[in-house]
Amino acid sequence: MSKERARRRAERLAVLEREKAGRARKAARHDRLQALRKRLTPRFGRDGRIYLRSLRQRIGIAGATLAAIILVWTFVPELALRIILTAIIILAVPALVVVVLGRRAS
Repeated sequence: MSKERARRRAERLAVLEREKAGRARKAARHDRLQALRKRLTPRFGRDGRIYLRSLRQRIGIAGATLAAIILVWTFVPELALRIILTAIIILAVPALVVVVLGRRAS
């Protein structure tokens, strides 16, 4: 009788060990996935916000840029000069935004 109980206890312990190992593997996999997600998630700024500008500011920046390009293409007669001025506007807008609105404006 005691041999039977010992065998059943050994079977129970073996099943418990397998379940424990499975839970440990699952927890390790979960930890690895969490670490991967944390590494892949973009973090911008100290507060974690991607956009430092408000929606209103971004719309204003895009609108002013588009208006300047439309004015260039409307009032400048030469094609080469239009293209050059458009490129200058596109390249100068980020610097002007930083100068006018500041780096941390929100």
